Amino acid sequence: MTQKAKSTGSKTRGSDNRGLATRVKSAKGRKTSSTNWLKRQLNDPYVQEAQRLGYRSRAAFKLLELDDRFHFLTRGKRILDLGASPGGWTQVAVARAKTETSAGCVVSLDISEMDEIPGATVLHGDFMDEGAPELLIEALDGPADVVMSDMAAPSTGHTATDHIRIMDLCETALDFSYEVLAPKGVFIAKVLHGGTEHKLLAKMKQRFAKVLHAKPPSSRKDSAEMYVVAIGFKGKP
Repeated sequence: MTQKAKSTGSKTRGSDNRGLATRVKSAKGRKTSSTNWLKRQLNDPYVQEAQRLGYRSRAAFKLLELDDRFHFLTRGKRILDLGASPGGWTQVAVARAKTETSAGCVVSLDISEMDEIPGATVLHGDFMDEGAPELLIEALDGPADVVMSDMAAPSTGHTATDHIRIMDLCETALDFSYEVLAPKGVFIAKVLHGGTEHKLLAKMKQRFAKVLHAKPPSSRKDSAEMYVVAIGFKGKP
């Protein structure tokens, strides 16, 4: 079953395919950018390893690497996964936090429909909708130990606009985490390097014992993507 696929940690086993790059023929009507993206996907060792292990996306390795470093997905935790589709992070959360005997809980939400994952409660909806917080709180049925967000707005191609939009999602998720996190809880979210994330970090430091930036090895080097990790929630003021 896919949620029980074992972690390979921060390494992949795709190195055996080095030098055997797949060529992608241009198709009529396909943009050059689309062809380049497809070529990168086909030759990405993380994509290949995700397929081999049954993970729904290469993003699963980002969470595995973050957890290997910060150790927040332990047995019995209540975990909220925002922006979960297609489900790679949810698969990792279930595998690391739940067993048949543990009381762990994994709740996932995405604006895109997502196939069910055994061991998780999968919700379909827009996190920015007014009714979303109540829906999530009801599904959690208790305080969350971990709130993690891999949410990202559709790219506009304009760097400044994309940065503002993803930071808005991150800040909204952070504000929600204040309402649902248990004391000593953890908040993790995707951000884009660009300047305004420093204001967000300062805000987090008021409510968490430790706040760090992290770029998992599986995050592409040419991407401005980073993750902010806030550990040790101090509780509601």
